[in-house]
Amino acid sequence: MFLFSSKAPRLSVREARDRTSGERPESVLLDVREKPEWRAGHAPHALHAPLTELAAGGALPASARGRALVVICRSGHRSRQAAKLLAERGADAVDVEGGMNAWAAAGYPVVDERGNSGSTA
Repeated sequence: MFLFSSKAPRLSVREARDRTSGERPESVLLDVREKPEWRAGHAPHALHAPLTELAAGGALPASARGRALVVICRSGHRSRQAAKLLAERGADAVDVEGGMNAWAAAGYPVVDERGNSGSTA
């Protein structure tokens, strides 16, 4: 289990969307949920790297390497763990408070693995 500093920076979903969208986003949105969750629904422009794989030493997707990372999960717990793990490996990583639940509640798009409307559950 990871321990967290109460002062660790976290982003709101609005800040996360602003940093990771547009023609030249400043950061990559990295979804660390498991494959079934990812397939059910994720942000359209997110990359996928399950926390279980990262914790086992797995690498980031090639297009995320060397980039600032905005890490998201369903509720914000796993993304906080992943951001800490990635920061310990030298990445510039911050997590999203409230995760995909807050993303969807804010009305931001969620797509399934086929690009259709998805869910966060």
